[in-house]
Amino acid sequence: MRRASRAAWLLAFATAVACGGVQAQNNTAMPKMARSADPDWDVAAVRPSDPNSKEIGYRISGRRQIQLLRQTAEAMLIVGYGVHKKQIENAPEWMRTQEWDVTGETDVVGEPNEAQVKALVRKLLKERFGLMVHTEQREMPVFALTAAKGGAKLKKSDGDPSALADEYERESAGESTLKFVNAPVSLLVTFLDFRADKPVVNKTGLDGRYDFTLKYTTDETRVSADANAAPGLFTAMEEQLGLKLEPMKAAADVLVVDKITTPSAN
Repeated sequence: MRRASRAAWLLAFATAVACGGVQAQNNTAMPKMARSADPDWDVAAVRPSDPNSKEIGYRISGRRQIQLLRQTAEAMLIVGYGVHKKQIENAPEWMRTQEWDVTGETDVVGEPNEAQVKALVRKLLKERFGLMVHTEQREMPVFALTAAKGGAKLKKSDGDPSALADEYERESAGESTLKFVNAPVSLLVTFLDFRADKPVVNKTGLDGRYDFTLKYTTDETRVSADANAAPGLFTAMEEQLGLKLEPMKAAADVLVVDKITTPSAN
């Protein structure tokens, strides 16, 4: 059993929904699902979560089994459609509050990549929750990600531009070190989307892939006597990456929920 890639799920669930992931053992190597595969669910059991359970997040085990533990329908929608929670409209309250456990098997062997995970979540919402949505463009408050004075400080990656990006995060004593490898700026936007209180729009104009590391404090209310302590996220981005977030109004996609129901019995 192993954890899912942080780019696909832990960024969303551990940060946006404050889940923190689940403990898992790396017992065996998991083969990667073919990148051309379009996986679906062979079977998916959906049940209300035990609110006392401490297992929260995403698990993958065996060759085809996936579990989502204590996830709301809103959290699944955020991950599946890649939106900020403020880009969701007309959602019933239970979508935000009721947690679900999903245990299912895919019809394709292997560990899905980020795009395949998102597709599986969208299919789960459609098949088991009866989700119907449409997208509209609306002007709304956002953060624009732009280059700071002096320009961006991202290092161009030597990696294969067609390969999947990697992202690693290590947390210790209230500080987090986040490393991106062969990553487009859009992956940084995903990271920021789940930490900011408004959607983040990429206005950097940066194309291609980059390698960069970001070290920041996870608790900006904590005052450290250490002069070398990491700064808050926004300051760290400007100092270390040469990027900044500016509040503004801009057109953004809004996902309007037309229909969703609680899952039928398994």
